[in-house]
Amino acid sequence: AGSAGMRSTRSFPRTGCSCSHISFFSSRFNWSELTPLGLWGRTLGLQTEHSQFLLEGMPFRIFGGSMHYFRVPREYWEDRMLKMRACGLNTLTTYVPWNLHEKERGKFDFSKNLDLRAFLSLAAKNGLWVILRPGPYICSEWDLGGLPSWLLQDPEMQLRTTYKGFTEAVDAYFDHLMRVVVPLQASTYKKGGPIIAVQVENEYGSYAKDPNYMTYVKMALLNRGIVELLMTSDNKNGLSFGLVEGALATVNFQKLEPGLLKYLDTVQKDQPKMVMEYWTGWFDNWGGPHYVFDADEMVNTVASILKTGASINLYMFHGGTNFGFMNGALEADEYKSDVTSYDYDAVLTEAGDYTSKFFKLRQLFSMVIGQPLPLPPMIESKASYGAILLHQYISLWDVLPALLQPIKSELPVNMENLHLNDSIGQPYGYVLYETVIFGGGHLHTRDHVRDRAQVFVNTMYVGELDYNTVELSIPEGQQGFRQLRLLVENRGRVNYGLALNEQRKGLIGDVFLNKTPLRNFKIYSLEMKPAFMKSLQHVSGWSTVPDYFVGPAFFRGRLWIEQQPQDTFLKLQASGWEKGVVFVNGQNLGRYWKIGPQETLYLPGPWLRRGGNEIVIFEERTAGRIIQSVDIPYLGRTQYVD
Repeated sequence: AGSAGMRSTRSFPRTGCSCSHISFFSSRFNWSELTPLGLWGRTLGLQTEHSQFLLEGMPFRIFGGSMHYFRVPREYWEDRMLKMRACGLNTLTTYVPWNLHEKERGKFDFSKNLDLRAFLSLAAKNGLWVILRPGPYICSEWDLGGLPSWLLQDPEMQLRTTYKGFTEAVDAYFDHLMRVVVPLQASTYKKGGPIIAVQVENEYGSYAKDPNYMTYVKMALLNRGIVELLMTSDNKNGLSFGLVEGALATVNFQKLEPGLLKYLDTVQKDQPKMVMEYWTGWFDNWGGPHYVFDADEMVNTVASILKTGASINLYMFHGGTNFGFMNGALEADEYKSDVTSYDYDAVLTEAGDYTSKFFKLRQLFSMVIGQPLPLPPMIESKASYGAILLHQYISLWDVLPALLQPIKSELPVNMENLHLNDSIGQPYGYVLYETVIFGGGHLHTRDHVRDRAQVFVNTMYVGELDYNTVELSIPEGQQGFRQLRLLVENRGRVNYGLALNEQRKGLIGDVFLNKTPLRNFKIYSLEMKPAFMKSLQHVSGWSTVPDYFVGPAFFRGRLWIEQQPQDTFLKLQASGWEKGVVFVNGQNLGRYWKIGPQETLYLPGPWLRRGGNEIVIFEERTAGRIIQSVDIPYLGRTQYVD
């Protein structure tokens, strides 16, 4: 599989390309002089003229690749951009995640790994134009498609429509976002930046609940100073429903069906053709396989697209990682949450290493361009730090009184409506619902658990509840009251489809014991934010891990590094860990789960330091004693995309 990459090597294989028909390209396109720093004093930007793009009046084709700054450590942004150029690409495409930039309503963050201005400026410095996809909805296998969960506090909320509560929030967000991006447009007078096009929303044709919405988003961009070419992006079925006047329609697909590109002519006449998302691989769900897409089939399809004269964007060129709790989910026949890795079987691996797809595409693009390409940057070595002992633990039940103040409520309250975080609720993580019961009996959720609950009587584990398991038998105890506890995990909000308005998490309604709704809850928020994790280190009650222990509990250990830290991968399942989350030096690496497919978590070298590195694991059930640091990722048994 392409996702394994080439570890610890500094040479490049000579990968043959199976596309013998490359020689039939009728005309070459050398864009080497058409770069952001090579075109000062720009005034025209990207335009369309009949069936071709013009950049500053010169014929231009977009050879693009998607990479998301929020999925890649900032220290590696430039490395990935240089690899784009070495592959023959001239344009970088990125989404902008609203739910990271405005985690709390009215508080905006464009710093550190979210420094969008720095990311876009770096693209210009490295000779890449930018197609910006600011949403507000981005899909992207990202929690709620990038929309902030606090929008769902409003019980009447209608996401992705002209509902007043939604547009007011978008307007406030765009007011801040556009101040960052408007000066970085390609044709902005004297401030020419890399942005040559801006996408209006994202695949709205597959949602299409409000005929006025796309015009609203378009005007929200124009009214705040966006002057570059506007585009829309849809799959074939949604294409005609996602149009908006004044924006170029583009199409998304993986298999080039006969007549697919010509279908664009049926919705817009005499315009350049652009594949906004050519899917180079696919994403994975917990419990499924690791999807791969054949490299030869992929490069042959790209060659066929280029032969038509169309422009293309590779989604993804480099996928990166769903760090923390930010993964999205699917809900078609059933709910399926996405794994932590966003490797995507893309052109570069999750850790930024080359795959055969890279070298095949490099050969293809070099033939189209007709000029030598920059040499590919050397691969960074990966480290295997060996076994790491988790020597101490503290039970969740001991953490509660020390660090957490419960919210008291007669009724169960969903995560988003908890009175926390300056009243924006709890967006991610776990929430514990605790109430008093007398005796046992039949517990029924009426499908009100989102998404998975562990059930305890006092500290005794009783079972799990989720979408498929909605009832449990609670054993009778001795006389007197007992605590019934439901530890509910938000496994990730659905990011695509028509159910976005129904993505509230935790307990979203009553849970019944013997047909009587439970009441009088103590509700503990376990979002596991950095301040909580820091406090956890200093709480009393940590003790030596026994030979066998059942969670939920926090475990900690130390990784000692003598030399300059390097990327590595943490492997847990083989050592007996079942399900949970890993933190290294306070950074949330994401979730692991023994059901797979993913078996290693990517740990970027820049997040490590020489000397001691603190590792904390929150394990829901069965803990191991060690984790392994290895130099090869393992993303699971593979299955080819049909």
